[in-house]
Amino acid sequence: ADAYFLFSGLIGRSWAMVFAAGGLKVKLYDVAQEQLTSALENIRQQMKELKESGFLKGALSVEQQLALISVCTDLKAAVEGATFIQECTPENLELKKKIFGQLDLIVGDNVILSSSTSCLLPSKLFTGLKHVKQCIVSHPVNPPYFVPLVEIVPHPETDPSTTERTYALMKKIGQSPVKLNREIEGFVLNRLQYAVISEAWRLVGEGVISPTDLDLVMSDGLGMRYAFIGPLETMHLNAEGISNYCERYREGMKLVLNTFGPVPEFSGEIEQKINQAMCEKIPSVPKVLDARRKWRDDCLTGLAKLKKEMKTD
Repeated sequence: ADAYFLFSGLIGRSWAMVFAAGGLKVKLYDVAQEQLTSALENIRQQMKELKESGFLKGALSVEQQLALISVCTDLKAAVEGATFIQECTPENLELKKKIFGQLDLIVGDNVILSSSTSCLLPSKLFTGLKHVKQCIVSHPVNPPYFVPLVEIVPHPETDPSTTERTYALMKKIGQSPVKLNREIEGFVLNRLQYAVISEAWRLVGEGVISPTDLDLVMSDGLGMRYAFIGPLETMHLNAEGISNYCERYREGMKLVLNTFGPVPEFSGEIEQKINQAMCEKIPSVPKVLDARRKWRDDCLTGLAKLKKEMKTD
């Protein structure tokens, strides 16, 4: 059976929608029936809105996709027939270890046990499990329905076939998987993100640029490039290939990089300054933040659609 099984929080619901859009059967598991009922209602609502705005993924109709999603409050029954299990509990090591400990006792030898964790290392999550060879981290980017990247991170004892199968599955449902050859703090996306955040913080803190202008440098500058190509290809294209780029810019890059300051504390005066600037633009009250998040998701939806068109042309 191709039943995949998840948990019904925000990330679990998103995963369920991505899997169903890919035409796969999904079982959502949670301890409380009312949580599952509201999750299904929420998924139905989101799918209807996506359909209306022309952004529903996959070849199937809303009803067909919804028909692929079932719910379950019994862990044993949920696992029955599953070939891939995606855990989506809150980012809490003890809770996740407890869940994987329970799963370890009831799963067979061919199911993949995957975690959505964004920062817990596989060695912290899976060490000591008897099915450790079948364990892996599949870290999505929020919101996974529009941002397709999935970071696949193995435990030192993960079987290569587990990595391959997970990679193939993520491709099949239309995501963009990347394989990390070994675990590392923050995986790759957050390491790149934090490098940018820390330099942004230093530049604002040193009074070089205002917080809102700093964001513009990314959204209307670097980010436009990075929406389609990465930093390495950017180098390649900005000269006659990588070697030529290094020849031209090696010394200049090292000069600039040597002026970077230490890792910021992310607190105190600079935090207040950035907070004030952000709150002037977007007051941090739930209603305003939610509206802005919806706008962000609409932008991502449009961009995802554009990227797809650019690819097929």
